[in-house]
Formats: sequence, C-alpha cells, structure tokens
Amino acid sequence: MRAPERDTEEHGLIGDPARLAADLLDWYDAHARDLPWRVSPKARRAGVTPDPYRVWLSEIMLQQTTVEAVKPYFRRFVAEWPTVRDLAAADADAVMKAWAGLGYYARARNLLACAHAVVEKHDGSFPQTEAELRKLPGLGAYTAAAVAAIAFDRPAAVVDGNVERVIARMIALPVPPRTAAPVRETVARMAPEIRPGDFAQATMDLGATVCTPRRPACILCPWRDWCRARRRGEQDMFPVKAAKPSKPDRVGAVFVAVRRDGAVLLRRREAKGLLGGMAELPTSGWSARQDGDATAAAAPFLAVWRKVGQVAHGFTHFNVILSVFRADGVETAKAPPGHWWSRPEEIAGEALPTVMRNALKCAIPPATEPKIWNRR
Repeated sequence: MRAPERDTEEHGLIGDPARLAADLLDWYDAHARDLPWRVSPKARRAGVTPDPYRVWLSEIMLQQTTVEAVKPYFRRFVAEWPTVRDLAAADADAVMKAWAGLGYYARARNLLACAHAVVEKHDGSFPQTEAELRKLPGLGAYTAAAVAAIAFDRPAAVVDGNVERVIARMIALPVPPRTAAPVRETVARMAPEIRPGDFAQATMDLGATVCTPRRPACILCPWRDWCRARRRGEQDMFPVKAAKPSKPDRVGAVFVAVRRDGAVLLRRREAKGLLGGMAELPTSGWSARQDGDATAAAAPFLAVWRKVGQVAHGFTHFNVILSVFRADGVETAKAPPGHWWSRPEEIAGEALPTVMRNALKCAIPPATEPKIWNRR
C-alpha cells in the first residue's frame, strides 16, 4: 500500500487516479464476486471475453433489483433464450411470464424491443460504443456505459448506486450524489485504458461488499488511505441523503373469481403504462380518494362477492391499497370479453405482477390450494 497523499482540500480526489485504479484492480483480482453473468479476472487473463448479450441482459435485470433476486431469473432466461436472436424470436407473453415477480415491467417490454433492434438493425451484434448503445431501446446513460465497458472494454464512467456511495465517501461529497456531476467526473478520471471493464465491476464490488451503506469495512478497502470520509471518521455521514418525497396512497378493489374447477379469472393490462402487458386479476380503478373504489361495485360480473382481506404495495411514485374480494363456485365457463380462466396448474406460469400474486394469496391461501402455488 502506497503512502497517502496529503489532504489539502475540502473535497475532491486524493491521490493519482492511475494508482488508485491499479490498487483497485489488484484488490478485484483477489476478491471479485462469482456471478453467473460475469467473466472472472482469471478467465479474462486466459482470453475469455464477455458475451455482450449476457452483460446487457444482466444489467437490465439489475436495474433497481438486487443481485440475489436477479440470479435465478438470469439463469432461467439464458437457459430459455441463450442468444439475443433467440430472445428476439420469443413470444412476448412468454417473456412477460418469465419476468413476472422481477418488477419494473417496462424493462421487460424494452428488453424485447432492444433484442428486435439488435437483430434487425445490427445483424444480431450489439454496438460497441456508448453513443450507439444509447440508441437502443431501454439503454440509458448507465446501461450503455456498463455494456461498453464490461462487454467491449471501452473506457467509460460506469456509475451505479454502489459506485455513487464509494465515490461520495472518497471525495466527501457534500451534496446527494445523484445530483452531483463530481461523482461521474471522478470515475471518468480513474477509469483506465487497460481493463476498463474489470475496473467498472471492481468499483461495483467494492461498494457491494466493503463500502456498504452501514458499517463499511474500511480496514479491508484498497482505497482506505485515500478516502476523505474515513480520514475524518465520518464514513457513516456519506453519502448525503436527499430528502425523500412523500408518496400518495391510492385505493381500489381487486376481484378473485373462482370457478367450480378452481380456475381463476384473469385479464391482460394494456401494453403501455404501469405494469403494461402483464396479466392481472380484474380490478377497479385506483383512486387517490380514501373512499375510492374499494367496493364490489366494479366487479367483472354479478356474483356473491365477499371481502376477504386487503393488500398493500409500493410503486415508485405511489402506494396502492387494494380491498380483495372473492366469489366462489362461479358457474359460467365463458369469460367476459378480454378475460380468460386460468386453471390451478396454470396460475404459477401466468405473468402476474407481485401485487396481483399477493392479492391471489390473500384470497386463496397457499395452504388451501396447493396446486396454485407450485411455482416453476
């Protein structure tokens, strides 16, 4: 470990960027996480190159989702659709079903749109530059930078939440990092010409395993001597938190109609908008009024509807509270227009978002209807 340089500023990077990058890469070579989409440093040295499709797929899945939650979804996706051409040829409903439970469903729609664009406009090969990657559906600044760096070893400032936290502590950033250009500028200064993909993954790993949100393990950090927050003993004061806006509540009703054979009535949401293209239980509108539509008045047909409980779910910009109604022994075999009956052995494979699965569990507890809950 090199001797730290003298801290003469309030905030800003201490130390030579090239030396900091080299120290981090040495640390990464010894401590890189084993992830199903990652080519390890050892494999890279042996000449194995990352598959841009797997890099892109993992980055889309990891947006606003944890690594542990993504792993099983990623493995299922690459087993079902091992290449971008396979994904482009996939049935949209099958993709939405495979995505169900991962959340932020616009990502799944963009996933298909991007796969189509790569096949139709780029002959099945991902563009290699940030600028060209940004033109693909669903690739913002972060994802384009991540794919360019990790898949193609292009120097890029790859800044996710973990990296924001690391750099905010390194430079003792006095404002929330998401509103500050210095984070991206600092990463850009350090990103090396050699091994930029490994450097990007190393900064993410450092934030995920050492420079954690609470009680960072500074003694294990390769940058500890150059970290302004650590020098001041103020690690837990950074990053500065932005004030969280309050989220309004919306209310509504959701209806679980159970046919005599155990089938449940479902319908498809519109392709655009919240949860677009997903399957759902029939539901009322979701109103901001507290008296809202939390009654059986919006049921899909006349029946003996009884309230069996309530479920709550948080979306990005609001919370929803749904009263759950159930009708048993529905005799009609014909579903209303735009609806279908899903049999007990089919429910697990439907593209139901989490809020609807929770409503279904509220109305039909797993212990009472085991066939419905046999997940893949």
